[in-house]
Amino acid sequence: MKKRAKDSKPRKRTNYDCSKCPGYCCSVYELVVVTKRDVARLARHFQISEDEAVRKFTKMHSGDRVLRRKADPVLGDACRFLDLEKRRCTIYNARPEVCRGYPIESRCTFYDMLQFHRRYDEEDTLPLVTLTKWKRS
Repeated sequence: MKKRAKDSKPRKRTNYDCSKCPGYCCSVYELVVVTKRDVARLARHFQISEDEAVRKFTKMHSGDRVLRRKADPVLGDACRFLDLEKRRCTIYNARPEVCRGYPIESRCTFYDMLQFHRRYDEEDTLPLVTLTKWKRS
């Protein structure tokens, strides 16, 4: 049995499998905010300048720099870095910090929803998900 280094954190046990998901998190979250550090990581990944990375991959939205999106025939639209056939991130090692931390918990709500749906419906259908702001009464 391997011993863990004293300073290392225990690994969070995950209860989801991204390889069995169509990329909900890449589609549902329309605004993926990126930091200067994220832009620098993208620039290194593509071997371009940070200014070029900003122009090619981001836009401004309500004062925040966000990743650009593209049309997605399955879920409407998605992060520009989602491979639409494999449903995987094409820049996984260079992805923004917010994507690196998702999901925060050991469970993924989208994966749980997909698993529930597949138990009671056909394997080749997907529940559509849209995040909408609403006010509680």
